[in-house]
Amino acid sequence: MQGLVQRVKHAKVTVDGQVIGQIEQGILLLLGVEKLDDNNAADKLLHKVTNYRIFSDENDKMNLSLKDIQGELLVVSQFTLAADTKKGMRPSFSSAATPVQANELYEYFVSQAKVAGLRVATGQFAADMQVSLCNDGPVTFNLTV
Repeated sequence: MQGLVQRVKHAKVTVDGQVIGQIEQGILLLLGVEKLDDNNAADKLLHKVTNYRIFSDENDKMNLSLKDIQGELLVVSQFTLAADTKKGMRPSFSSAATPVQANELYEYFVSQAKVAGLRVATGQFAADMQVSLCNDGPVTFNLTV
């Protein structure tokens, strides 16, 4: 399971011209699910996303987590993160989870984030989405479990 984490001042997801998810300061998480992923992988990634220290403290050092700043989380499914780009000029998606498995783990991840007390917004699984953000820094990390 992969999560492309972007520290944002604000972010939103639009589908068919309608805003369906929006946050202020926090993390935009593009979530990629692979065939071998399970609930355990989702739990580990959620722990990382929640506790990864990417926000600045009073000394302008990255010492604070999403939990520490009580930030918001926008979770957007991102099928293309599972691509193998090592060979050729066209990505291979052979390691990507099936849509059914990916949706189940995406929904599980979101529900567990809410259980953890996070303010969570989402995209729409498998939709054609437009994602807008103001990357703060810019700060971007690819977290894997």
